[in-house]
Amino acid sequence: MEEVKQNMLFGKYEVGRVLGKGTFAKVFYAKEITTGEGVAIKVIEKEKVRKEGMMEQIKREISVMSLVKHPNIVNLKEVMATKTKILFVMEYARGGELFDKLAKGKFKEENARKYFQQLISAVDYCHSRGVSHRDLKPENLLLDENENLKVSDFGLSALPEQERQDGLLHTQCGTPAYVAPEVVRKKGYNGFKADTWSCGVILYALLAGFLPFQHENLISMYNKVFKEEYQFPPWFSSDAKRLISKILVANPERRINIPSIMNSPWFRKGLNFNSTSNDDLDLELDIESKVNLIDSSSPEFFNAFEFISTMSSGFDLSGLFEEKKKRGSVFTSKCSILEIVTKIETAAKSLRFKVKKMKEFKLRLQGNVEGRKGKLAVTAEIYEVAPELAVVEFSKCSGDTLEYVKLFEDEVRPALKDIVWSWQGE
Repeated sequence: MEEVKQNMLFGKYEVGRVLGKGTFAKVFYAKEITTGEGVAIKVIEKEKVRKEGMMEQIKREISVMSLVKHPNIVNLKEVMATKTKILFVMEYARGGELFDKLAKGKFKEENARKYFQQLISAVDYCHSRGVSHRDLKPENLLLDENENLKVSDFGLSALPEQERQDGLLHTQCGTPAYVAPEVVRKKGYNGFKADTWSCGVILYALLAGFLPFQHENLISMYNKVFKEEYQFPPWFSSDAKRLISKILVANPERRINIPSIMNSPWFRKGLNFNSTSNDDLDLELDIESKVNLIDSSSPEFFNAFEFISTMSSGFDLSGLFEEKKKRGSVFTSKCSILEIVTKIETAAKSLRFKVKKMKEFKLRLQGNVEGRKGKLAVTAEIYEVAPELAVVEFSKCSGDTLEYVKLFEDEVRPALKDIVWSWQGE
């Protein structure tokens, strides 16, 4: 592309060597001029994407990468576009692909465990956001300068809206050696369980230096997969074998899940990483925060919203670029304070939350179920602003933010509808 050839991209990035090439894109190393920070820029050919009907996939990849913000996931910094290209500006993983290190031979158990812990942490985080990766393999696992793992390439990822009425995914995708058997069977599959299988294959490969299922003939290889025909090398520890044998189970209903993996003795040994990022920051993320909104008067540059929206008729991404409509946790009510308190207490008890009065018009609702960040706790404070008007404000004081949002949207709001006059922002 012209800007890349000139080694300067929109006066913001100095572009260097090619890091990798694919059918539809090239990835360049670049340096942000103002900060000197190294980044990776994925340059996608608009015409090739349009011809292959991949607009939905590009849309989904942007949406997913803006949704997942985690120490072990490559960070999407911004999206830019020209008339012929779309550009993802991403965190640069200086250590390259995990695959390149694995090609030199198996890892020591403690190193394999560290990478696997970080992989599972990232995958668990994706799943908590409703994202299944669907193409986990060492080539898509990068390393930073501190040898920390970064999951990349969400081009085949799936969101819940892609599930059919049976609640399953049906698109066959992934890399044969790592893809779960149920994906191959064409009967629908759970994306989270399929990711778990891929993680098991990766763990085996890290410890062994080779894949558990190998054959020159693809059909023969899949027959081994369906029959769970693999052997453990003699150097595998008993705890590692026990864990892998629970992951590489052809029947997804019997396969161990991610939370159980995280509680296994082998996994927990030497655990020393922060498994989650700041959920509150994640809720603030949207595509617009990652898009470089250049002056539209510039003839050589479109902002990404204009660009992608014009790629194809019926391909409208406006919802992604608009400011998120954050449904409020504050409402007004014309009911008395007593009626409001009684209604909140009744709703809380139906959800099995304990209710404690912190002061006259402030309640603390404490859940009893362990979530991703412990038990959820919510406060509800009531302010009387006029004789016939009160304001009620809910806020999370502990627990996982997305679990709080889901509880509030699915349970609390419907339960309080009889006393609500209006929700803030609606």
